[in-house]
Amino acid sequence: MAGASVALLLAACGGGGGGGGSLAPASYTVGGTLTGLAAKESVTLANNGSDALTLSNSGSFTFSQPITQGGNYSVAVSLQPVGQKCVVSNGNGSGASANVATVQVTCGNLPQYAYVVNNGDQTIIQYSISASGTLTPLSPSTIATGNSPRSVTIDPSHHYVYVANLNDDTVSQYVIQQDGTLASNSPATVATGRGPWAVEFNPQGRFAYVVNSEEATISQYSVGANGTLEALAITPVATGIGPWNITLSPNGDYAYVSNYGITPATPVNSTYIGNTVSQYAIAPDTGELSPLTPATVASGTFSGGDAVDATNSFAYSTSIGDNTVWQYSIGSRGALTPLTPSFVSAGTEPDYIAIHPNNKYAYVVNFNSPSSAIGPGSISQYDIGTNGQLTPMANPSVPAGDGAGWLAFDTFGQFLYVANSNDGTVSQYSIGSDGSLSSLGVVSAGASVNTFEIAVTYIGP
Repeated sequence: MAGASVALLLAACGGGGGGGGSLAPASYTVGGTLTGLAAKESVTLANNGSDALTLSNSGSFTFSQPITQGGNYSVAVSLQPVGQKCVVSNGNGSGASANVATVQVTCGNLPQYAYVVNNGDQTIIQYSISASGTLTPLSPSTIATGNSPRSVTIDPSHHYVYVANLNDDTVSQYVIQQDGTLASNSPATVATGRGPWAVEFNPQGRFAYVVNSEEATISQYSVGANGTLEALAITPVATGIGPWNITLSPNGDYAYVSNYGITPATPVNSTYIGNTVSQYAIAPDTGELSPLTPATVASGTFSGGDAVDATNSFAYSTSIGDNTVWQYSIGSRGALTPLTPSFVSAGTEPDYIAIHPNNKYAYVVNFNSPSSAIGPGSISQYDIGTNGQLTPMANPSVPAGDGAGWLAFDTFGQFLYVANSNDGTVSQYSIGSDGSLSSLGVVSAGASVNTFEIAVTYIGP
């Protein structure tokens, strides 16, 4: 029995018959520490060109695939977070003989900049944004635009800036330099229809759209590799009377245009026509707009600005004439249907609306305050319910400057900025964890009043 036991033991160990069995080689994990990742952002790492690992929080990490004893590792960033750059240190090694936990990945915010169009002196004012959210003029602080600039837009690549020039029937085109200042692109302008008011891009940055307020059309463009716009060989699509603003759904499938009801050339006391939002489908391959059925949906008096939530489920339109915000659900084919109730109250003359990047809050900039027909503006603050309904926050509004007309967020949703057209300033706010705004003061926006719009960006990689 003893002899049999020995024989069995030898067989199990691969001995006795020269069977050649061997132990598997040792293996070791590769990991380290991630620091500085912004809230709600993610970074993707790769080891040895594969074994992808996506991280959404700072802290320790470990790749899923170990390396064998004596093996090599090489950790790199394969996908950067939005608005940040992450750098790897201690990311390479060879001859592994133990678990690796010394890889360091450090993330930091890319520089952010803001651009404000000043209709009075026909310039863009250029700012850097500090870590605390305040604006500081760059050097030089301005660059010339065309005649009567109305809006400023940044393309999805964060490399180019565009300004609609109302009285020139052009869009000015600029390149963002590494220091945040703008330089004219080549060509410096592109022709539009009569009275261009706003510019918007599809999410991929392949196509651009310009609303022409005086002829009630949308001009459509392709976007070249150098950021210049080239008119598509199609007839501009019709809108309602006096289109002011165009907004695309985040998925790029649909476009919505608020129709103010009168054109810039129409006397203010004239009878207006409009009170509608035009709605369009977007062809994914060509970018061409096609009116939906119905082509328009009712909105309030003097429609101002539109916004679509991040889930492509709800849309909103400000009504300047009756101090409300209209609320809609978005159907499976893009058409808008009013919610119940169909609108909520805002301040006096609500011009535009913006939805926070976390999709929990909405802000409406009111040209005048609720207490005065002429005076400082305000910002109405809302929570967004799961059913799309807007509910005023506990503090329903905060003061803004005189003639508050446009608002923009920084990249990370930490700060909000409002262009005040009647006093030539920009109001600055921090955004609390509950979405409420706290003033950071104001900054001058040029030598003249008529500060119309503001756009914020980081410099793309």
